[in-house]
Amino acid sequence: MPNNIRKLEKSKKIALVAHDNKKKDLIDWAVYNKEALSKHSLIATGTTGKLVEEALGQPVKKLLSGPLGGDQQIGAMIASGDIDIIFFFFDPMEAQPHDSDVKALLRLAVAWNLPMACDRSTADFLMTSRFMQEVYENKLPDYTHYLKRNI
Repeated sequence: MPNNIRKLEKSKKIALVAHDNKKKDLIDWAVYNKEALSKHSLIATGTTGKLVEEALGQPVKKLLSGPLGGDQQIGAMIASGDIDIIFFFFDPMEAQPHDSDVKALLRLAVAWNLPMACDRSTADFLMTSRFMQEVYENKLPDYTHYLKRNI
């Protein structure tokens, strides 16, 4: 397999993140998709992970709370290839005290070409994609030009 391809296995490593005003939306969506999510490994920031685990009765790897470093932990997992998909229900109407972390997390997901949903309809489309049930070859961006640039 070429080194610009990362294989997303049939069982995906899914990150779940939600701002306080969006936690109920994410939990409702997760319960609606309980059966589909049970086939995957779930990773979440602190409080979100606790709520998802309680709602689904499925283990969730819980990281720190987002503002206390959980967003950055997810970001590091994206950069190291330990996250396949991210569902990040964020509140577009309210500034967050950790907005820089939020932007960094979203930027990393795009930089590494990860499937990402930030609202329920996009999350529904991702969950019903045939790629959720099979191996997917994710084409990684080539950052060679960036890494070899003259500084």
